[in-house]
Amino acid sequence: METPFVTSIIQKVAEEIGAVVLIDPECPFMGLITFKNGNKTFFRTTRFSINSFGSTAIAKDKSVCSFFLNHFGYKVTEGKTFFSEELREEISDIRNIDAGFSYAKELGFPVIVKPINLSQGIFVTKIYNKQEYYQVAKKILQKVSGFIVERFYSGNDYRIVVLDDEVVSAYQRIPLLITGDGKSNVLELMQQKQESFVKNGRKEIIDFEDYRIKKNLKRRKLNFNSVIPKNNIVYLLDNANLSTGGEAVDFTETIHPDFKKLAVSITKDMELRLAGVDILTSDITSSIGDYTIIEVNGAPSLSHYASFGQVQIKRVENLYLKILKILENENNC
Repeated sequence: METPFVTSIIQKVAEEIGAVVLIDPECPFMGLITFKNGNKTFFRTTRFSINSFGSTAIAKDKSVCSFFLNHFGYKVTEGKTFFSEELREEISDIRNIDAGFSYAKELGFPVIVKPINLSQGIFVTKIYNKQEYYQVAKKILQKVSGFIVERFYSGNDYRIVVLDDEVVSAYQRIPLLITGDGKSNVLELMQQKQESFVKNGRKEIIDFEDYRIKKNLKRRKLNFNSVIPKNNIVYLLDNANLSTGGEAVDFTETIHPDFKKLAVSITKDMELRLAGVDILTSDITSSIGDYTIIEVNGAPSLSHYASFGQVQIKRVENLYLKILKILENENNC
């Protein structure tokens, strides 16, 4: 079984400090790190004991996280949570799928509909009408017990990764897109994109059956057989997650100190030490004007970010090296 990227990075940096990593061969994304001083710590993909269980759980629940961020005075997305019939009856709440549609109309289309606690942009969808709303809401409720309807905000999507008082990386995330060459159709352009991902070590991450891709193409009066004119850009997804084929533009060296301070403050207020803070704003290199916090991730994955070049790989290696050194000195297992 192939060693996952994060596991391979952990093995590499652990060796630098004389630590030993034991990996379950059946689950290579899980392991035990034993340090020279005898301290031990488990990890699961990007989850380490550096963050408390409670803080990580709060960050994972997008609605609860937004509540606390708003309480702390940060600008967050305007939205409400709606529940499956089973959970609604259990918690005696009237906010069902139909109430969600009424709220969407109140906000005004388009709106964003997303699961309360899934990661990597799964099911996050920009909704334009009633038919799309019910289609997506029902898909989400087949997987989880609730979803969020929130106002759509324009702006560039940035992730700022923080470890304690330091911004480790900052980058803009651009949604999955294809660029026309005047001769290839949409399907061929997607296949070419997929091949480039594999070549760069990003694995096969385009889901050709993703309903959101087909929905976006249909809105543009396109389909898989449509030939895209040369240099024309077609965005296949609205969410900018790298795990669904998005691309990164690195701003680590040019992020404005205001945004550094903002991301560090958010991380501390959420009682996290390691976090990925997702922000919508016009320009992260300028002083703070208008911004919106999308969410906070207590276990940010940097695997796709690292695939963009040697500089990014080195940043990821340095991050995990710092995490291991912290755990070596503070873990009392």
